[in-house]
Amino acid sequence: MSGYAVLLRGVNVGGNKKVAMAELREMLTDLGYTQVRTLLQSGNAVLAADEPAAVVAERVEEALAERYGTEIRVLALTRADLEAAADGHPLRDVADNGSRMLVLWLFGEPPPGAPSPTELDPDRIVVRGGLIYQWCPDGISNSPDVAAFVRKAWKVPTTGRNWNTLEKLIGAIPD
Repeated sequence: MSGYAVLLRGVNVGGNKKVAMAELREMLTDLGYTQVRTLLQSGNAVLAADEPAAVVAERVEEALAERYGTEIRVLALTRADLEAAADGHPLRDVADNGSRMLVLWLFGEPPPGAPSPTELDPDRIVVRGGLIYQWCPDGISNSPDVAAFVRKAWKVPTTGRNWNTLEKLIGAIPD
C-alpha cells in the first residue's frame, strides 16, 4: 500500500464545482481506498491505495465526472512528491507567511518557447522542475494570477496549494 495526497483542481472556489468533503470521503472509500481523510474544504484528501499514483488520479477523475457530471482534474502525489516540493522551495528566504506562499503543480508540460510566468513578477515567481512557486506578500488576491497565465499561455491547467496546506498534507498522508 502507498499513501497519497489527492488534490482536486478548482473545487469549492468561488462557488464553482462544489464537492462536499463528506461525499468525497465516501466516494474514495467506495473506490476501495483506505485510511481516507479530507483536509479543509478545497479538495484535498489523503488515502492509502494499492495502485500507482496515475491510476489513483484517473479513477478519482472518472468517479468525480460520473458523480458530478463535470470534469475535475486530479493529482495523486506521494509524501516524497510533496516533500520534494517543500525541499525545493526557492523563496524560503523571503516567504514568511505560509498562507501567502503558493506552490502550483502542472497538469502537463509547457510548450517549447512559451513565455514564463516569471515575467509577471520575477522576484516572487520561480518555475522549477514542473512546479511553480509564488510568494504573495500582499495577499494572493493582490498578486499576479499565475494559474490563469499558465492556462492561457501554456494551455496547461494547474492546481495550487498554499504552504500551510502543503505541510498539513505531508503530515497527513498514511504510511
